[in-house]
Amino acid sequence: MLSTAALRAHLLAARLAGPVATSREESLRSYRLFAARDPRVLLGLDPEWGWGEGDLLRLMAVKCGVSADPAHVSGPDAIDPELTLAGLEAFAERLREAAGARSPVLFGTGHPHRLLGFYASLARALSAVGCVVLTPAQGVGVDTATRFGVRRHSIDYVRGVALVREPGARPAGSATGVHTHSPLPVRIALGALAEAGGPLPELVVGDHGWVCGAGQLGVEAIGLADTDDPALFVGEAEGRVAVAVPLDDAVRADYYRPLIRYVLDRASLPGAQEWP
Repeated sequence: MLSTAALRAHLLAARLAGPVATSREESLRSYRLFAARDPRVLLGLDPEWGWGEGDLLRLMAVKCGVSADPAHVSGPDAIDPELTLAGLEAFAERLREAAGARSPVLFGTGHPHRLLGFYASLARALSAVGCVVLTPAQGVGVDTATRFGVRRHSIDYVRGVALVREPGARPAGSATGVHTHSPLPVRIALGALAEAGGPLPELVVGDHGWVCGAGQLGVEAIGLADTDDPALFVGEAEGRVAVAVPLDDAVRADYYRPLIRYVLDRASLPGAQEWP
């Protein structure tokens, strides 16, 4: 079993927590855009409360451990590793509950290059104990906003995890996809399940629009979020996201492997011994 102390050390060494690669400038820009209700950072969430920049900075200081000082405007941002560990414990507990209830689960990521392996390992573990890992809307097109304008992508599943990719860019099932914040894929996936008569997921696991889009529609959702993703933490504060784990979501994919082992251990799910 990976100890909490060992994981804390890994979080700091890999810069998953502590000083992270996400800059203070990026985080503050996201808070400004969120306060202005810019859909690019709302991630599908429709906040109930009025969130000004100062409110968001204070929230993120509590939820992530970033500096609450508005005069701190440059340099690397920071995540408190204790908050990451607490988030992972809550994340694992929700997976344990899903496993015990044999809940249908939907996994999706906007960070396939970094986080696919993390989610795929959890999907395999839940499937092994009898949960249905849902894969709706395979191949269905979705118009996704990018910095180059709106582009047509399609939903695909790799080892039980949804992602979006440019049609024809890679064979279906290949482990590559685009980075996206869009909530449209989860809305399409949930719509496809509803149209087919279910079952609907009792839990959505992922990041970005997968979590916020599901939570906004009343589906329990848990996920990972960086300091420049305030939407998940606002959703948690408002009760529409069950768990938001603060960590850098864009480090090397292999740096997430100890987190797989830790979460599977804490959730009492099979497969933890396979990870270093």
